[in-house]
Amino acid sequence: MHRATVVVGIDGSEDALRAVRWGASEAERSRIPLRLVIAFGLLVGDPHSGLHTEDRYRRAMLGRAHRYLAEAAVVAAQQERRIEVEQQVLTGHPVPVLCDESRHARVVVIGDRGLGRVEGLLAGSVAVGLAAHAHCPVVVVRGEQPATGSGPVVVGVAGAASDEVALAFAFDAAAARHLPLVAVHAWSDPMADPVTRTPSAMQEIETIEGGRLAERLSGWILKYPDVAVEQVVIEGPAAQVLLARAEHAQLLVVGCRGRGQFAGLLLGSVSHAVLHRAPCPVAVVRPDRDG
Repeated sequence: MHRATVVVGIDGSEDALRAVRWGASEAERSRIPLRLVIAFGLLVGDPHSGLHTEDRYRRAMLGRAHRYLAEAAVVAAQQERRIEVEQQVLTGHPVPVLCDESRHARVVVIGDRGLGRVEGLLAGSVAVGLAAHAHCPVVVVRGEQPATGSGPVVVGVAGAASDEVALAFAFDAAAARHLPLVAVHAWSDPMADPVTRTPSAMQEIETIEGGRLAERLSGWILKYPDVAVEQVVIEGPAAQVLLARAEHAQLLVVGCRGRGQFAGLLLGSVSHAVLHRAPCPVAVVRPDRDG
């Protein structure tokens, strides 16, 4: 029987250590262990390094990996002294390694950037790969906010089945942190005739979209009565709207994938935008394909 853990992928970078701090706080809130994982795979030696054999190079890489783990464990203990910390060095590319770890994790956390000599966790490749294939939510720690703060949890609501898992994660995160939640629905009507685009017509559309958002949130508001909820309906590109609302957020949550009765919030363009440009940590939540 595997215990649920908060898994943090590390690579020796400062961004990875910021992910460790975020993950340590999450583990403390959830009362579960923090699991630090480092993965390395491509052992391409530097011909000028003096390491002439693959075996010697591998031993050097393994030693470096253990040093990175030890440093990360110290950072985790400084952030949250009471948590249990597990450490693991694994061979392979970070995406499949962390996807396998995600089978028994509550959440997988990685840094925004970082490309060390141990195969790095680069948001452009690893984060997107994890978001598409992980069996649990993936958090990419971006921005300069501390692991704890007073900003809201912002969640994008697209009008798709994936909204439910995103809302579940967002409401739980807000409740655990005693933070307000901002539910954002961005809408657009690309077929609208400029001639008929009157203020009254636009207001009518916004009222309809607002009603759909309220309906989608109603059950969650009843389930989490202590979470203050702000409902935001705005015309505009989903990524742009979410990024603006996340300016002072503690966490931005998006589901995948999101083209439904609400226009927009398609994981792909939106997720890429927020993963690369969000001013705060981003959680990408998808229904477990095995569940």
